[in-house]
Amino acid sequence: MSSLAAALDLSGRRALVTGATRGIGRAVAEELAGLGAAVVAVARDAAAVAAVVDALPGEARGVAADVSTAEGRAAVLEAVGPGPLHVLVNNVGTNIRRPTEQFTLEDLRFLMSCNLESAFELARGLRGPLAEAARRDGDASMVHLSSVASRSVLGTSSCAYTMSKAALDAMSDWLAVEWGPLGIRSNAVHPWYIRTPLVAEVLGDPARRAAIVDATPMGRVGEPEEVARVIAFLASPAASYVSGTHVEVDGAFSRRGLASPAIPPPGERSAQGPAAPR
Repeated sequence: MSSLAAALDLSGRRALVTGATRGIGRAVAEELAGLGAAVVAVARDAAAVAAVVDALPGEARGVAADVSTAEGRAAVLEAVGPGPLHVLVNNVGTNIRRPTEQFTLEDLRFLMSCNLESAFELARGLRGPLAEAARRDGDASMVHLSSVASRSVLGTSSCAYTMSKAALDAMSDWLAVEWGPLGIRSNAVHPWYIRTPLVAEVLGDPARRAAIVDATPMGRVGEPEEVARVIAFLASPAASYVSGTHVEVDGAFSRRGLASPAIPPPGERSAQGPAAPR
């Protein structure tokens, strides 16, 4: 086994993934289990949770709970119980696509409870098991599912969603510093459009899909597995000195700026004038 393969091995380690029954969350649960982790899969639908647990290789267990509620988070903490937890993936999240003036206070509270409060409270509640894992095995990792929307104004998103993800970024940074001395790492992952149920309605609109693909330098929508592999790396000892980072999984969308397919790349002439200097 190569040194990298050995560092990616999660055998003997426990990982908890929220929103684990579909989309990115399910891909993450499968990836971590494939690397040897004993996965605790969390989601609201008990039947879906059971189906995921049955499909995962190795040791796995499920918790049917709504982590946007105090009761749901308490059920998760009880299920984790004593002993070390090596990986926490705060994946659960949702969106309400609506103009800002049409948002109600209830809408805002719902998004914040699901996208931010759940992650904040689970991190706090699992600080002890994460610290124990770091003491025992030298590494513990939290990965928080943010979004490119936390740093960009996207016409297919909403102000409240962007606020929730920007706050999640700040939380990830803060905990990387505050809990770093305990051996707990904290990182955020920023996907662009990934083929998941959360964005199925948007991608189902041919005009919107075309605009999304056109805005992506790699010219396509991402797949859940492509995000899951990045998360698995950050969750593993292979990333043992990576903390406080934000990793974009977006096909270079975030780096495009004002570039457009109509603007020729350097070295080509256009009707507007000579080629750009090299």
